[in-house]
Amino acid sequence: MSVEDIIYDYPLYRPPSEANSVILQVTLGCSFNHCSFCSMYRTKIYQERSLDEIKYEIDLISKHQPLTEKVFLADGDALNVKTERLIELIDYVTFKFKNLKRISCYAMPRNLLQKKASELDMLRDRGLNMLYVGIESGNDVVLQKVTKGASSSMIIESCKKAIDHGFKLSCMVILGLGGKTYSDVHISDTAKVVSQISPHYLAALNLYLDGTVHSEFMSKFKESFSWLTDLDILDELERLVMLFNPAREVIFRANHASNVYSIGGTLPADKLKLQRLIHELKRHPEMLRPKIVRRF
Repeated sequence: MSVEDIIYDYPLYRPPSEANSVILQVTLGCSFNHCSFCSMYRTKIYQERSLDEIKYEIDLISKHQPLTEKVFLADGDALNVKTERLIELIDYVTFKFKNLKRISCYAMPRNLLQKKASELDMLRDRGLNMLYVGIESGNDVVLQKVTKGASSSMIIESCKKAIDHGFKLSCMVILGLGGKTYSDVHISDTAKVVSQISPHYLAALNLYLDGTVHSEFMSKFKESFSWLTDLDILDELERLVMLFNPAREVIFRANHASNVYSIGGTLPADKLKLQRLIHELKRHPEMLRPKIVRRF
């Protein structure tokens, strides 16, 4: 038997920074699965995989990749698993991978809020040390229209809770999510929310809808949804960068496959550098990534 014998339940997603990580599917799908912009797990019915199955895969992978340093717990909802069960799994991961430096997973605001402080402390102490949280927008109207299942206050509270309990936090927001109608409030409120949170990492993605969720997303907006042009997206990106005032240094990236161009830096130190780059891109739109190759 080899690692190739492990059969993943597709589609399988992970953050770009987990490209070299061992991926363990702790859950299949997402327990919420109603965000109108997200088609990642629409083909799956949420379920938690058995510990025996996962441990078997860990045994197999650890034999072939004993020097593994990073493990990502998929699918979209590992933190929804009961803490005792999750700790048993994490303990087994750390036992089998002696060189481990990071265990991470996606986390929804509601799952963070549901965990007791003592539970988060136990998970961190056992080795879960990085969480990825989708903020999407800081504006409550936009959050409601895209069926996020969380308000801006819930997002702030949950993210601060994660940081307060010692987790590295990587957050995502989506440019263009409010269309032209809500562009101004989407960016201004998002900048306020991420400034209050000051995550360790912040990523700005671009709205991308595939056929699975396109009509559902559009139906949430009573008025017609107007897509932003590439120049509009750059305007939103510039405003986000300039309005973002974090309490600590934040590594910022807009280098996802959905973005019009790959940029990055450390904020607030690199604000002016990023602003100059964005201005250059506005003057030379031919430098932007062709739409045909953009994806989510």
